Amino acid sequence: MICQHLKDAGDPPPQTPYAQGCPECVAGGFDDWVHLRLCLNCGKVACCDSSPRRHMSHHHAEVGHPVMRSYEPGETWRWCFDDEQLG
Repeated sequence: MICQHLKDAGDPPPQTPYAQGCPECVAGGFDDWVHLRLCLNCGKVACCDSSPRRHMSHHHAEVGHPVMRSYEPGETWRWCFDDEQLG
């Protein structure tokens, strides 16, 4: 059964274009992110947990936004951090 966070998640426009990569990595002088994720609460774009700095997980820990989705071309899956559920 799908969790309520995934059911209620919106799909805000991203705060940054895909081609620029992870904004926090770029700002720090890094270009080694693996994949990008999009916060479905606020539209923040950040790198995934396979990336060295795991900025999307840090975003969840800092602000508590529960759901993100893949921000990779052709991917539409979502993840709820709170319930550890894929949707």
